[in-house]
Amino acid sequence: MNVSPEQVKKLREMSGAPMMECKKALDEAQGDLEQAFTILRKRGQATAAKKAGRLASEGLVGAYIHAGGKIGVLVEVNCESDFVARNEEFQQLVHDLAMQICATDPRFIRKEEVSADILAREKEVLRGQAEASGKPEAVLNRIVEGKLEKFYEDSCLYEQHFIKDLTGSQTVRELINSKIAKFGENIVVRRFARFKVGEGLAKAASESAAA
Repeated sequence: MNVSPEQVKKLREMSGAPMMECKKALDEAQGDLEQAFTILRKRGQATAAKKAGRLASEGLVGAYIHAGGKIGVLVEVNCESDFVARNEEFQQLVHDLAMQICATDPRFIRKEEVSADILAREKEVLRGQAEASGKPEAVLNRIVEGKLEKFYEDSCLYEQHFIKDLTGSQTVRELINSKIAKFGENIVVRRFARFKVGEGLAKAASESAAA
Protein backbone atom coordinates (compact mmCIF):
# COMPACT_ATOMS: atom_id res chain seq x y z
CA MET A 1 0.00 0.00 0.00
CA ASN A 2 1.06 3.63 -0.52
CA VAL A 3 2.10 5.45 2.64
CA SER A 4 0.95 9.07 2.78
CA PRO A 5 3.22 12.00 3.76
CA GLU A 6 0.80 12.69 6.64
CA GLN A 7 1.45 9.21 8.07
CA VAL A 8 5.20 9.69 7.78
CA LYS A 9 4.96 13.08 9.50
CA LYS A 10 2.83 11.64 12.32
CA LEU A 11 5.29 8.80 12.93
CA ARG A 12 8.16 11.29 12.87
CA GLU A 13 6.42 13.32 15.60
CA MET A 14 5.78 10.18 17.67
CA SER A 15 9.27 8.67 17.39
CA GLY A 16 11.73 11.43 16.59
CA ALA A 17 13.24 9.11 13.95
CA PRO A 18 14.43 10.41 10.54
CA MET A 19 11.78 10.74 7.83
CA MET A 20 13.26 7.98 5.66
CA GLU A 21 13.34 5.57 8.61
CA CYS A 22 9.69 6.41 9.33
CA LYS A 23 8.81 5.73 5.68
CA LYS A 24 10.62 2.36 5.75
CA ALA A 25 8.91 1.35 9.00
CA LEU A 26 5.47 2.29 7.67
CA ASP A 27 6.11 0.35 4.47
CA GLU A 28 7.15 -2.67 6.53
CA ALA A 29 4.07 -2.30 8.75
CA GLN A 30 1.79 -1.81 5.72
CA GLY A 31 0.69 1.59 6.96
CA ASP A 32 -0.10 0.53 10.56
CA LEU A 33 1.14 3.47 12.65
CA GLU A 34 1.42 1.63 15.98
CA GLN A 35 3.21 -1.33 14.43
CA ALA A 36 5.60 1.02 12.61
CA PHE A 37 6.31 2.79 15.90
CA THR A 38 7.11 -0.58 17.51
CA ILE A 39 9.48 -1.41 14.64
CA LEU A 40 11.34 1.88 15.15
CA ARG A 41 11.57 1.31 18.90
CA LYS A 42 13.13 -2.11 18.38
CA ARG A 43 15.61 -0.71 15.85
CA GLY A 44 16.54 2.06 18.24
CA GLN A 45 17.11 -0.42 21.07
CA ALA A 46 19.31 -2.60 18.85
CA THR A 47 21.40 0.38 17.71
CA ALA A 48 21.76 1.66 21.27
CA ALA A 49 22.91 -1.76 22.48
CA LYS A 50 25.64 -1.85 19.81
CA LYS A 51 26.94 1.60 20.75
CA ALA A 52 26.55 1.34 24.54
CA GLY A 53 30.22 0.53 25.13
CA ARG A 54 31.56 3.45 23.12
CA LEU A 55 33.09 6.39 24.96
CA ALA A 56 30.87 9.48 25.09
CA SER A 57 33.08 12.32 26.32
CA GLU A 58 31.52 15.29 24.50
CA GLY A 59 28.08 16.78 25.09
CA LEU A 60 26.35 19.59 26.90
CA VAL A 61 25.22 20.75 30.31
CA GLY A 62 21.63 21.91 30.00
CA ALA A 63 19.53 23.98 32.37
CA TYR A 64 15.82 24.40 32.88
CA ILE A 65 14.14 26.83 35.29
CA HIS A 66 10.44 26.31 35.91
CA ALA A 67 8.07 29.27 35.65
CA GLY A 68 8.31 31.37 38.82
CA GLY A 69 11.92 30.36 39.47
CA LYS A 70 11.06 27.90 42.27
CA ILE A 71 12.51 24.75 40.65
CA GLY A 72 15.67 24.43 38.55
CA VAL A 73 17.57 21.57 36.93
CA LEU A 74 21.09 21.05 35.60
CA VAL A 75 21.74 17.94 33.51
CA GLU A 76 24.84 16.66 31.70
CA VAL A 77 24.16 14.69 28.53
CA ASN A 78 27.13 13.12 26.75
CA CYS A 79 27.67 12.18 23.10
CA GLU A 80 30.78 11.16 21.15
CA SER A 81 31.56 14.27 19.10
CA ASP A 82 31.40 18.04 19.30
CA PHE A 83 29.63 17.95 15.92
CA VAL A 84 26.61 16.20 17.47
CA ALA A 85 26.80 18.34 20.62
CA ARG A 86 26.35 21.44 18.47
CA ASN A 87 23.40 19.94 16.60
CA GLU A 88 20.12 21.73 17.29
CA GLU A 89 18.22 18.47 17.74
CA PHE A 90 20.72 17.23 20.34
CA GLN A 91 20.44 20.55 22.17
CA GLN A 92 16.65 20.16 22.14
CA LEU A 93 17.05 16.67 23.62
CA VAL A 94 19.15 18.07 26.48
CA HIS A 95 16.53 20.76 27.13
CA ASP A 96 13.70 18.20 27.07
CA LEU A 97 15.56 15.95 29.52
CA ALA A 98 16.09 18.87 31.91
CA MET A 99 12.38 19.67 31.69
CA GLN A 100 11.53 15.98 32.30
CA ILE A 101 13.65 15.93 35.45
CA CYS A 102 12.06 19.17 36.64
CA ALA A 103 8.56 17.74 36.19
CA THR A 104 9.06 14.19 37.49
CA ASP A 105 11.86 14.47 40.10
CA PRO A 106 13.54 11.08 39.47
CA ARG A 107 15.88 9.66 42.12
CA PHE A 108 18.08 7.69 39.72
CA ILE A 109 19.12 7.82 36.05
CA ARG A 110 18.68 4.08 35.31
CA LYS A 111 17.10 1.22 37.21
CA GLU A 112 20.49 -0.51 37.28
CA GLU A 113 21.65 2.27 39.63
CA VAL A 114 19.11 1.43 42.34
CA SER A 115 21.20 -0.02 45.18
CA ALA A 116 20.55 -3.52 46.53
CA ASP A 117 19.59 -2.05 49.93
CA ILE A 118 16.98 0.29 48.49
CA LEU A 119 15.63 -2.47 46.25
CA ALA A 120 15.34 -4.93 49.15
CA ARG A 121 13.59 -2.34 51.31
CA GLU A 122 11.15 -1.46 48.50
CA LYS A 123 10.36 -5.15 47.90
CA GLU A 124 9.71 -5.62 51.61
CA VAL A 125 7.28 -2.69 51.69
CA LEU A 126 5.51 -3.84 48.52
CA ARG A 127 5.20 -7.41 49.77
CA GLY A 128 3.75 -6.14 53.06
CA GLN A 129 1.16 -4.16 51.15
CA ALA A 130 0.28 -7.17 49.01
CA GLU A 131 -0.04 -9.44 52.05
CA ALA A 132 -2.25 -6.88 53.83
CA SER A 133 -4.63 -6.90 50.86
CA GLY A 134 -5.36 -10.57 51.53
CA LYS A 135 -4.09 -11.82 48.17
CA PRO A 136 -3.20 -15.54 48.02
CA GLU A 137 0.46 -16.52 48.50
CA ALA A 138 0.66 -17.91 44.98
CA VAL A 139 0.26 -14.47 43.38
CA LEU A 140 2.20 -12.34 45.87
CA ASN A 141 5.49 -12.44 43.98
CA ARG A 142 3.77 -11.50 40.73
CA ILE A 143 2.05 -8.56 42.44
CA VAL A 144 5.33 -7.37 43.95
CA GLU A 145 7.13 -7.57 40.59
CA GLY A 146 4.35 -5.57 38.94
CA LYS A 147 4.52 -2.88 41.62
CA LEU A 148 8.31 -2.86 41.37
CA GLU A 149 8.05 -1.90 37.69
CA LYS A 150 5.89 1.06 38.77
CA PHE A 151 8.58 2.00 41.31
CA TYR A 152 11.21 1.98 38.55
CA GLU A 153 8.93 4.05 36.31
CA ASP A 154 8.46 6.67 39.04
CA SER A 155 12.05 6.74 40.33
CA CYS A 156 14.32 6.17 37.31
CA LEU A 157 14.64 8.75 34.54
CA TYR A 158 15.19 6.26 31.70
CA GLU A 159 12.10 4.22 32.66
CA GLN A 160 9.74 7.21 32.82
CA HIS A 161 7.24 8.04 30.11
CA PHE A 162 8.46 11.04 28.12
CA ILE A 163 6.23 13.93 29.18
CA LYS A 164 6.13 15.53 25.70
CA ASP A 165 4.90 12.31 24.07
CA LEU A 166 1.12 12.79 24.13
CA THR A 167 0.51 9.11 23.33
CA GLY A 168 2.18 8.12 26.61
CA SER A 169 3.88 5.19 24.93
CA GLN A 170 7.46 6.44 24.57
CA THR A 171 9.87 6.19 27.48
CA VAL A 172 12.86 8.44 28.02
CA ARG A 173 15.10 5.44 27.24
CA GLU A 174 13.33 5.02 23.89
CA LEU A 175 13.62 8.75 23.18
CA ILE A 176 17.39 8.61 23.77
CA ASN A 177 17.67 5.40 21.73
CA SER A 178 15.94 7.09 18.79
CA LYS A 179 18.58 9.86 18.87
CA ILE A 180 21.38 7.28 19.09
CA ALA A 181 19.95 5.62 15.97
CA LYS A 182 19.67 8.97 14.19
CA PHE A 183 23.10 10.40 15.04
CA GLY A 184 25.00 7.09 15.03
CA GLU A 185 26.67 7.96 18.34
CA ASN A 186 26.33 6.77 21.90
CA ILE A 187 24.28 9.23 23.98
CA VAL A 188 24.00 9.00 27.77
CA VAL A 189 22.70 11.06 30.65
CA ARG A 190 25.69 11.24 32.99
CA ARG A 191 24.33 13.19 35.96
CA PHE A 192 21.73 15.74 37.04
CA ALA A 193 20.85 17.97 39.95
CA ARG A 194 17.38 19.28 40.78
CA PHE A 195 16.89 22.26 43.07
CA LYS A 196 13.64 23.35 44.72
CA VAL A 197 13.38 26.48 46.82
CA GLY A 198 13.12 25.57 50.52
CA GLU A 199 13.68 21.86 49.98
CA GLY A 200 15.68 20.25 52.78
CA LEU A 201 15.56 23.29 55.10
CA ALA A 202 13.54 21.49 57.79
CA LYS A 203 16.00 18.57 57.85
CA ALA A 204 18.99 20.93 57.95
CA ALA A 205 17.44 22.89 60.84
CA SER A 206 16.74 19.65 62.73
CA GLU A 207 20.32 18.43 62.28
CA SER A 208 21.67 21.83 63.35
CA ALA A 209 19.53 21.81 66.49
CA ALA A 210 20.64 18.25 67.32
CA ALA A 211 24.27 19.28 67.04
